[in-house]
Formats: sequence, C-alpha cells, structure tokens
Amino acid sequence: MCGIAGFLGTGDRGDLEAMAARLSHRGPDAEGFFIDEGRGIHLAHRRLSILDLGGGGQPMASADGRLVVVFNGEIYNHAELRAELAGKGHHFLTDHSDTEVLLHGWREWGEDLVGRLNGMWAFAIWDRDQGRLFLSRDRFGKKPLYYFQRAGTFGFSSELTSLLQHPAAPRNLSELARVKYYAHALIPAPWSAIAGIWKLPAAHNLVVEESGSACRVSRYWRYVIEPEEPTSSDGELAGELRGIVLRATRRRLMADVPLGIFLSGGIDSSFIAALAAGETGGPSLSTFTIGFTEPSFDESAPAKLMAGHLHTAHHEQVLDLDAALENLPQIFDLLDEPQGDGSLLPTWLLCRFARSKVTVALGGDGGDELFAGYDPFRALRLAGLYSRAVPRPVHEGLRMLAALLPVSHANISLDFKIKRTLRGLSHGARLWNPVWLGALEPSELSRLTDSHFDIEDIYGEAIHAWETCHNDDPVDRTLQFYTEIYLQDGILQKADRASMMNSLEVRSPFLDIEVADFARKLPHRYKLRGNSTKYLLKLAARPLLPSAIIARKKKGFGSPVGKWLRTGRIAPQPWSDLVRGKLAQHLGGRSDERLFLWCEYVWQEWQKRQTSSRA
Repeated sequence: MCGIAGFLGTGDRGDLEAMAARLSHRGPDAEGFFIDEGRGIHLAHRRLSILDLGGGGQPMASADGRLVVVFNGEIYNHAELRAELAGKGHHFLTDHSDTEVLLHGWREWGEDLVGRLNGMWAFAIWDRDQGRLFLSRDRFGKKPLYYFQRAGTFGFSSELTSLLQHPAAPRNLSELARVKYYAHALIPAPWSAIAGIWKLPAAHNLVVEESGSACRVSRYWRYVIEPEEPTSSDGELAGELRGIVLRATRRRLMADVPLGIFLSGGIDSSFIAALAAGETGGPSLSTFTIGFTEPSFDESAPAKLMAGHLHTAHHEQVLDLDAALENLPQIFDLLDEPQGDGSLLPTWLLCRFARSKVTVALGGDGGDELFAGYDPFRALRLAGLYSRAVPRPVHEGLRMLAALLPVSHANISLDFKIKRTLRGLSHGARLWNPVWLGALEPSELSRLTDSHFDIEDIYGEAIHAWETCHNDDPVDRTLQFYTEIYLQDGILQKADRASMMNSLEVRSPFLDIEVADFARKLPHRYKLRGNSTKYLLKLAARPLLPSAIIARKKKGFGSPVGKWLRTGRIAPQPWSDLVRGKLAQHLGGRSDERLFLWCEYVWQEWQKRQTSSRA
C-alpha cells in the first residue's frame, strides 16, 4: 500500500519531490523516484511495506529498462500470475513482489493485463519503447487516482492535494462539483473539487502518449447485474457463498507484517472475522472496535460478544466529543477532498487505534452494497405503491405533518426514516436514492451558487446508474446505484483516506472479483426477501456466528454528529442565509440538519486549508 505521483511534460525534480512529500502518510517506509528529463517523464513512489519487504522497492523497472511502474495496492492473485508468466519464459528478479507481476504482465498482455488482476490498485506504467504512459484503477475504486492535462503537461497522483503541488495543476474550485457534493454528500467520479482535475473512475484505464496528445480514458469492466435463476437450494447457495467469501478472505490474509480485523458486531465484519479466525486461529488474531458514549451509536457490546465467541485478542476504544475535537484538526490537515460521511471521524480513530498494533486490517466494506443491506431497500416496494397512489397535495400535507415529529439525534431514528423517505418520494424514482442520501434537496441546491445547473447535470451519475441497469426492477437499480456511486465514491474513499492517514492498509474480502461475480448474478430475492435484508449472506454466515449477531438490527457505522453540532463546539461558519437558516433550525431543535451542517463544516475546513496553502 502506497502513494504514487508523477507527470509527463513540464516540471522538474523539485515539483516531483513536493508531490511525493504530500503523500508521506500513505508510504512512511520508503521513497523512490524515476526521472528521464529527456522524455519528460517523472515518477514518484511512497512505500508502506507489506509484501516482499526487502525486494519490492519502487519505482520498479524491468531488467532491460523498457518499463517502469509505480503501484498502490495489492494483487491477491499475484502468485498464480507469476507462475503463469514464468511458464511463458518471464524471469523474475524479486522473491514474491506483486509489483513485478505488473511489469511482466504488461509485457505479455498489454492493456488486457488488468482483466486478469484480482485485487485493489492504482498504478502507472511508463513504456519507453511505446512512448506511452498507462494508468489503471481497480474495479471498485478502492485505490484513488487523480489527474489533469493542461498546457502540455499530464499529471497524476493518489491524492488531490499532492497533485496541487505541481505548478501546472488547475486550482479553481469546481462549482458543479460543489453542488454535486451537497446533492450526494460525496463528489462522484469523474469530478473532483477542483475544476480541471479529474478522478479516474473505478474500472477505467487511461493512456497518455509522449507526444502530449489528449489522454484516452476507457472502461474495462462494469458491475452489471445479470440475474441467473439458480438450480440449487437456498442452503446449497449459502454454502457456495460461504466458500467464495472464505477464499476471498484467505487471499487477503497474505502479508509479511502484522494483520488484524475491524469488528463492529454486525453481520459483515463478524463473518469476515469468523472466517479469518478459522484460518489463523482465534487467539492469534487481533480485532478492533470503536465504541461511543452515545448509546444508540455504540456497537462495542456485540463486538465484544463476537470477539469472545472467536477467542480473538480484542481491543476497544471509546469516542466522545472531546476526543472528536482533539482529532479533527489532524484529519482536516490531511483530507485531500471534502467528504460528507460523518463516520470519517470514527473510521479514522479506528484506523489509528489498529495501526498501533498491526499494519493491515480486514473489514466488511461491500457487504451492504452487494447484498442489499441498507434500510432504503426495504422502502422500495412501498415507495412504488405510494408514488402511484398518493396525490401530490396529500404527499405535501404528509411532509408537513412529519415535520412536526419531535427531532431525535439518535442513530437512524424513526423520525429520521420517515422524513427522509418522504423527502425522496417528492421526486421521481430515478432520484430517490441520491435524495434520500444527500445533504440538500434539489430545490435547495440553487441557493449554493449563482450558476444554473440542470437536474441531469447535478444527478447525472445517479441517473445513469438507475437507467442503464440491465434489469428495470427498482431493487436491482438501487443495487446498481449503491455499488457504482455510494460504495465507490463514498464508503471506499472514506476508508482509504482514514486508513492511509494512519499508514494502515485496509482490505475488503467482499469486493473480491469472485464474490462480486456471484452477487451480480444472484436474483435480488436472495438479497432482499420480504423485509429481511442480506438474506443469503445471513444464511451463509449463520453456522459461524452467534444467533444474537444474526438477529441484530443494522445500526450502521455512524457518529453522533447531530448531537455534537447542537453543543456549538462543532459548527460551520454562518456565511450565507442558507447556512444560517439551517444552523438555527438545528440548534433550535426544529429540524435535523446534521448532514448538511456536517458537509458544510467539512467543506469550510477543507477550503480554509486549500486557501492557506496557496497563499
């Protein structure tokens, strides 16, 4: 796990070193550079050593000097690929470096290499003979990659603030990206907060020619939901899924450094912990949990129950407002792009806590998105009936009545569910998901800027995911939205930043290509059955988990931001009528504006640091 950066075109070693220095938290163990001034190619790498500690240094060049690679991530099937390539006559210089597999794989297969990889990655390969720079990002976008092309220079980096160290990088804020941020509580790819700097989307490649011609971006894979009717019983399917997740977990246990498990006490992390404990032995496995002084957010008790069941070496830490205030400046100092997820804070603390004992941690990310684990899935059938049967005036009246419900800042409270559901149902089905999750409604977004943006401009990525789903069922369309947008640009971006700020590698067995292929071919009745979410996943996990864990209601990994905001110790500056109004409503207990206020607070803190760094 590492940080990568580089450019083709104008710039010098000092620019490259500045870009790399900004990534030091991603790779504290080593630093390396490759520079060919005559060709205008500059590559940098910061290393967090995980595999082949003595032989995996980067940038790594082929023996003949034709190829150079900088790589961030892990290739879990590298041993199989190495054996295949060796059988084709390739000679390896390292003992078991997955980075070297990329060099030989490129020479053998070219761009088809990425279709053979099972892992998480962002890498750049310079091919001297072709005069070409090739970049790629993994299927779900676990590893980040930003880029720009401007004034004859192409630049890239793992993080936005690193890229801004190059003098040719654009620096003006993107108004549309800012509106998208409040519409989704995240900035969807390919957009970034800076106009002219782009995220390479998940499952995409990018090619830049040495001549400086326009870069070519292409998709090599998509999570396409194509249900196939199974011929097996539910029990047989559950056993098959359990075996697939076991193999995915086993692949992610490879490391030459200490490894542990994030354990929340929910189905996903408990299942992964149980499978890992079966492979390593419970007492030798470290598990980590963050608790809260606010009871509705605290999951430390079920996590402790699960750890006891597996006999792991369990570690727990409690987060309160004082701890939040103490740590927030450190987070904002390294946060390269605004994120609206309030669980960034506890995720960061969990990663810092785990890093004190391990260098790699496995987590349950992806289980909810692939197997329909969120509350909105339960609402879909009623939402369809409601939208067809309830006239608009009646709906508006119901929203007015719901607004009178007492505000609760508990985790996923009943009033929160009712108000959010009715808010989404004020719009067409293709906007249900982003409006349910977003910080502002469409009608409020126009108050952010003097510029006018159409609904298709603002919600284009969400609309595309909904309308291009191969199955027109709302459950599958919602699964498409969650996997393509919420997971990739929300959950995984948060997990990457929180972990890499603490030089910790996080791995997600549920995002293994074998698991993903199984999930996308599974009819949604095996994911959402009646009112039961993650039906087959729970059935697969049941033999390994206590019944109390299986029966638990989902809490979600959040933080009591609403209550913290009401103390006034965490709050955005009321610089506009919109912010002043929302802040007054929240502080007065008249409405729950936690998501908007948190998004605004994070944006202001991020922008403050960007402004000061350019001064």
